[in-house]
Amino acid sequence: MASNETVVEGVAGRYASALFDLAKEASKVSEVEADLNKFQAMLDESDDLRSMVRSPVIATEDQSRAMGALLAKAGIGGLAANFFKLIAGNRRLFATSDIIKAYRAISAKERGEVTAEVTSAVALNDAQTAELKQALKATVGKDVTLSARVDPSLLGGLIVKVGSRMIDSSLRTKLQTLKVQLGGSGA
Repeated sequence: MASNETVVEGVAGRYASALFDLAKEASKVSEVEADLNKFQAMLDESDDLRSMVRSPVIATEDQSRAMGALLAKAGIGGLAANFFKLIAGNRRLFATSDIIKAYRAISAKERGEVTAEVTSAVALNDAQTAELKQALKATVGKDVTLSARVDPSLLGGLIVKVGSRMIDSSLRTKLQTLKVQLGGSGA
């Protein structure tokens, strides 16, 4: 029960919970999640879209019009499109990524899954993703959904977060640790 409460904190959590409840009632949880994931991918790829979503100076009407055009072009319709238009009208577009993240967490919990946030220096291929899922499933004892992102500054390796646990096997961290050890022993 406590973990569900942490998911639904704040503006993003309240919106995500409301959207999930509506999607569940309409039997469209996975369809809405797919549309949210599609929009998140668009956000991740476009600096202009991120700027538009986060900008407090763009008029509500302009944001709503832009969102309508983007959603239509991306093929996002139904409940997800209505939801995006609602948060645009309510000046809550800045919370879009957090809302999507919270929705994914609620949806995964409903399916009995755990979500692992994986950050890697390069995109993982299908074989690496499957192997990582199996390893995490063996560790946590539940099916694992991966939320992956790429951060080239890691140089290599992975950072995996599952709940409150974090495993940092990135090359950047290993080099920083080595630098501290060498700096501390030789000076």
